[in-house]
Formats: sequence, structure tokens, C-alpha cells
Amino acid sequence: MNIQKIVGIIGLLIAIVAAFVRIPYAMELMAIAGVIVAFNIAAEDNVRVIVSAIALPVVAGLFNGLPSVGPYVTAILTGIGYVVGGAALLIILRNVVRRVTN
Repeated sequence: MNIQKIVGIIGLLIAIVAAFVRIPYAMELMAIAGVIVAFNIAAEDNVRVIVSAIALPVVAGLFNGLPSVGPYVTAILTGIGYVVGGAALLIILRNVVRRVTN
């Protein structure tokens, strides 16, 4: 198991735990975890990651209406969205740099 996978798992665990307890700088930690994970994402998966980063916040809001568990599911999916959003950010910036330098 490489460091990117370990950091990705830690990011997901932070997303789950932060839904139930307050973790200082949780959003920043999840976004940084996503950036680190993005170093290991293959080029053919870039579009999937970017689309997931766009879709996760939209889908997360749909679960708010569930009785008793809705806010927790929404918080977990939003946290995962921060991890994926961090990965998407690095992918987008890497693509911009490639376009500018080539």
C-alpha cells in the first residue's frame, strides 16, 4: 500500500468522523488529503474525478430529508466531496500547467 492510498483512507476516515464530532481544520485536512491522493490518479481517470467532485455536493444535499440519519449522511458525503475536490483541484492545475508549458 502506497502513501497516497493511506492518505486517501485517512481523508475518508476524517470525513466520516467529522460528521459526528468537531475536528479542527477538518475541511482543510480532507482537501490536502485529496491533493496528495491525486498524485496517484491515472490520466484516464481525470474526468471521473472532476465529475465526482462536481456531483458529490449536489447528491449530498439530497439526503438531508431522511429522518434522523439524513444530516449525518449529508455530512459524510460532503466530507468525501472535500477529498475528491482536493484531488480535482490538483488535476485541473496540472492540466493548466501542461497547457501553458506546451
